[in-house]
Amino acid sequence: MIRVCIAGITGWTGSAVAEAVEAAADLELVSGVSRSDPARFSSVAEALDAAPADVLVDYTHAAAVRENVLAALARGVGVVVGSSGLSAADYDEIDAAARERGVGAIAAGNFSVTAALLVRFAADAARHVAAWEVIDYASAGKEDAPSGTSRELAERLAGVHTPEVAVPLDETLGAREARGATVAGTQVHSLRLPSFTVSTEVVFAATGERLSIRHDAGESAAPYVAGTLLAIRAVPGRVGLTRGLDRLLD
Repeated sequence: MIRVCIAGITGWTGSAVAEAVEAAADLELVSGVSRSDPARFSSVAEALDAAPADVLVDYTHAAAVRENVLAALARGVGVVVGSSGLSAADYDEIDAAARERGVGAIAAGNFSVTAALLVRFAADAARHVAAWEVIDYASAGKEDAPSGTSRELAERLAGVHTPEVAVPLDETLGAREARGATVAGTQVHSLRLPSFTVSTEVVFAATGERLSIRHDAGESAAPYVAGTLLAIRAVPGRVGLTRGLDRLLD
């Protein structure tokens, strides 16, 4: 039985994951963290000290996730990171902390299986196409940019090669910012508008042709539940950080 603590348990995704954990025969929900619900623990440290767990699942906020993850790792608890907002340096710190305690951490910009396939298919395409850029769509109220999905995608593509850019960015005429942010060598353009949840599109281009691969998230948290449970079950057998749900699909 894998004992699970969920940070952000009353949130949109956290509540759906909590229901799935409670329904699973091999998982046990031992505690939940919510700053808005006085019936829950108010911090990860408090929850884990009161009720020992094997895995912390974090679906909180960009401003809280790093502290939550490090608090869990310091207690020898494995982590599934579903919150966005962590930098490359943060992930390096998490990997080092997990290895020091001999536990696993799994982080994904998106725990939807189809979003994981987007990353996998894009990496395949990058092996054959020289140029690409990413468009990152999210709700008007999303504070962090780019989304975790887009950042993870850019970092995965960087492992294939750096995309070609015909006009160097510092030679842009006009507003340099119009060319987007450079994330792991890829130009990422973040839109924040009403009616979007999270959508990620990568556009590959060669002479005379284009290939677009896009993932659109709906208004339900259901797509993220199966991937999160997959990660929860995979954490106990790992040491250090694993980036990307697609790493678990083989």
